[in-house]
Amino acid sequence: MSPLSEAELREIVLRVIQQTTGQTSTGVVGNPAPSSEPASINKVIAIGADHGGFELKEILKKDLVEAGYSIIDVGTNSKDSVDYPDFAHAVAIQVASGKAWRGVMIDGAGIGSCMVANKVPGIRAAMAYDISSAINSREHNDSNILTLGAGLIGVNLARQILKTWLETAFAGGRHSRRIEKIIAIEKEYLKGG
Repeated sequence: MSPLSEAELREIVLRVIQQTTGQTSTGVVGNPAPSSEPASINKVIAIGADHGGFELKEILKKDLVEAGYSIIDVGTNSKDSVDYPDFAHAVAIQVASGKAWRGVMIDGAGIGSCMVANKVPGIRAAMAYDISSAINSREHNDSNILTLGAGLIGVNLARQILKTWLETAFAGGRHSRRIEKIIAIEKEYLKGG
């Protein structure tokens, strides 16, 4: 995968700022301008896994399709050993570029994939290991990628976490100020690169 250009990074950051602050392309704060894209674009989920998360990915992917989501599966496609950074990065790029509404990445513990995804500008990945962490990551942090540890949670809990995470809205309010600070820190380091 080739690295993003500076222009592509700026575009991603601008899109995230607009989505987070409610600014339109004209800079006016308020409700975003109506999109000419169909509402179904908001139902696209990028999903990926390493070999440790492959089986859980396949189960959750089926659940997502049955729930009406469209899927972008970035792999892996077997239990053969692979490196989680490749797939976590691929999921993050799909979300940061706007091709996917949200992303899900599954590896053995969920920790490494969370670290990788958070390196991509515009991503706020969260590892959830129970219902409370899934809710908090959405309500308080407006997470856009969920990472799961297939070796740490069972299938039923993973299903509950994913469903909760997808259905939980960002609370806004005082949390918006904090998200703006996260974005400002990210922008500060993009300038230096």
